[in-house]
Amino acid sequence: MKVVPVPVREDNYAYLLIDETSNKAAAVDPYTVSKVKAAADQLGVQIVAGITTHHHFDHSGGNEDFARTYPGVPIYGGSDKVPALTNLVKDKDEFTVGEALHVKALATPCHTQDSICYYVTDTAKPQAGGVFTGDTLFIAGSGRFFEGTGAEMHTALSYLGTLPNETTVYVGHEYTASNLKFALAVDPDNAGLARLGNIVRDNSVTAGLTTIGDEKEWNPFMRLASVAIRKATKAAEGTPESVVMDELRNQKNNYRG
Repeated sequence: MKVVPVPVREDNYAYLLIDETSNKAAAVDPYTVSKVKAAADQLGVQIVAGITTHHHFDHSGGNEDFARTYPGVPIYGGSDKVPALTNLVKDKDEFTVGEALHVKALATPCHTQDSICYYVTDTAKPQAGGVFTGDTLFIAGSGRFFEGTGAEMHTALSYLGTLPNETTVYVGHEYTASNLKFALAVDPDNAGLARLGNIVRDNSVTAGLTTIGDEKEWNPFMRLASVAIRKATKAAEGTPESVVMDELRNQKNNYRG
């Protein structure tokens, strides 16, 4: 399995998910199809699927162009709000890309109700899997709760937290530098954030450089039970984690650091 980030728009990521066994690939959120096609052509891979993480325009807005460019190629997504959808997927649905890539859909409703994360493993190689998280999980952050609640985001991130710690994270936006600043504001003594700071300093593209295990260590939205996050949100003893999540998101929305 090989994953190639393709930056699109101002800070979005499209991806090529490549099955190295067959030299076939899926395009994840291919907003600017010309850029994705150019990357595929340069690598000499054949695009055989489109994968959509959720219906928001900055992720699905290239789907109709994708369908014209690659007629007959399936486009996977979580609802009929996804343009040019051919294959509706729900939680735990599975499909393959090429010969060796196994893809499992993980429903994570909150940012949108049709948000799907895609967990990918390579059956031909003993390597760690990867997960495409769209706007549900960011490096050291989470998506806004446009169509859901703190309880739903807590459930979604906890669900992603059940994946193997070594799972590589492929996010929908390059928000890492700003997320790091907020994480330091609410969890200043977290030693993992220094390591994340080095990643931000040394890489303009941080997608694919961190893991689910890292997120459990430094992402404040996955550390709701920690003393630091409960202190930052002024959560009284016994406050449900869903309430902590709502307050933490509210603080992030209003953060101007």
